[in-house]
Amino acid sequence: MRYLITGGAGFIGSHLSEELLRRGHEVYVVDDLSTGSINNIRHLKTHDRFHYTIDSCSNHYLMAELVDGCDKIYHLAAAVGVKLIVESPVRTIETNIRLTEVMLNLANKKKRPIFVASTSEVYGKSEQFPFNEDGELVMGATTKGRWSYACSKAIDEFLAIAYWKEKKLPTVVARLFNTVGPRQTGQYGMVVPNFVRQAITGQPITVFGDGKQQRCFTHVSDVVRALIGLMDHEPAYGNVFNIGNNFEISMVDLAKQVREMCNSKSEIVFIPYEKAYEEGFEDMPRRVPDLAKIKASIGWSPTIALPQILTDVIEFQRRAV
Repeated sequence: MRYLITGGAGFIGSHLSEELLRRGHEVYVVDDLSTGSINNIRHLKTHDRFHYTIDSCSNHYLMAELVDGCDKIYHLAAAVGVKLIVESPVRTIETNIRLTEVMLNLANKKKRPIFVASTSEVYGKSEQFPFNEDGELVMGATTKGRWSYACSKAIDEFLAIAYWKEKKLPTVVARLFNTVGPRQTGQYGMVVPNFVRQAITGQPITVFGDGKQQRCFTHVSDVVRALIGLMDHEPAYGNVFNIGNNFEISMVDLAKQVREMCNSKSEIVFIPYEKAYEEGFEDMPRRVPDLAKIKASIGWSPTIALPQILTDVIEFQRRAV
């Protein structure tokens, strides 16, 4: 089959491209390299079933041609990372909503099944743990820039589901929970690659807030397996799924584990949120997914535990230093 991946030069998109090629498919990638990198797909450029275009999804004529020639679409292009979101809220909102609108509109004209990537951020400040896909979304005030990302992705979800209900466009939405692995950059605030880079270079490992906040981390290969499984399963169309791991770890314990695995002597230092991001920044104490729905739908569950996830990131970072 022929697959179109927006944001295909990004961390997840490049791994998805690899796996689809391995399975014998043809892959078309579009990326404007605003947060992606050509280095992520450099090893794929000579593959005879891999095609890439450096451009924006806002190029309507280009995207119409690519959608016309493909069988299924993965829309991964988005503004990502807390640091970017806080610093560039206009870009965050416009990129996420506008590009999703373009892709759903074009996919609908040809009735191409389309996957829309969302995020665990949409759960906002909910305390209904673990987060269930039908649970309440609790957003912060509009004056807090951090929530612009969550709200923009929630609008993406509403759009995708509306296209399914009103126009019968096959859509799948998935909320990703802290995907981690080789090729992920810490440039936009991703915690694991930042901790690892700091540990192997002997810099202080910077933990934001008090370090008690807990997160769950999922290996990118597990996530890719879920993305493909959902798009290959027609009963999944019109639904929203969590994709993640339900093993929780606090940020301070994560920092300690990274330091130990890197045989590092780095000091662990705590930085207040207002210094790391902005005055009045709000964070969530926990973010853990309910995985019952995706397991019941396609039999998926994560297979790679945190130690192996960290090992893979450490090995990649050591090669990159």
